[in-house]
Amino acid sequence: MDSMTAIAASGLRARMESLDLLANNIANTSTGGYKADREFYTLYIAPEAADNAPAATMPLIERQWIDLSQGSVHPTGNPLDLALSGTGFFTVRGPGGPLYTRNGSFRLAPDGKLITPDGYPVLDSTGQALTLNSAGPVEISKDGAVQQNGNTLGRIALADFADPAGLAKQGGNYFVAGPAVKPAAAAKTSVEQGKLEDSNAGAADGAVRLVGVMRQFEMMQKAVLIGSEMSKEAIEQVAKVGP
Repeated sequence: MDSMTAIAASGLRARMESLDLLANNIANTSTGGYKADREFYTLYIAPEAADNAPAATMPLIERQWIDLSQGSVHPTGNPLDLALSGTGFFTVRGPGGPLYTRNGSFRLAPDGKLITPDGYPVLDSTGQALTLNSAGPVEISKDGAVQQNGNTLGRIALADFADPAGLAKQGGNYFVAGPAVKPAAAAKTSVEQGKLEDSNAGAADGAVRLVGVMRQFEMMQKAVLIGSEMSKEAIEQVAKVGP
């Protein structure tokens, strides 16, 4: 494979990965608390390449990262809907251990536990499932303290991470922390009752980026085609050379 075709093929692969990320972001523009995936591009230079040999430079996606920027917050009027203002996550009990989420669309289970849409219990600051009385109104302060009928039932566990790069998406809008990543108290985060945080993956922004990546993809396809035709022509010319 000639250098031009190799570079174009590398660019095609990088754009295909970008298309997968963008498609997932666009599909989650209406998912509460969703955090968009982004890509970090870099160039690969072959070790044997000379400093002045740009043909040996290959574009690729070095890594993906999660955009944890704040999404817009809108009121719902539901006292069990909670949004976070600032960094941090709600802590819930998943099947394999603690999970973290920004989606505060909670509800009450028949036994009174506050749970996520997937049925995972929301934890309090002691690591226990937060249990409410379904008969009385619920008041949740900005620091996460939960009160009913003048009694404090607990404080919602809010976790923050010094290095968010240690978080990985678990699916279902949850995050899991790596084994070496320890959560800390979210001191600068406030809870907004009766509100939900929107996805930070905007539909308009995703559409614009999608068009841009598609155009780049088409350019790379043309480059691969041109490279193939040039290689074919070179082979035919060599074949015509007689002894």
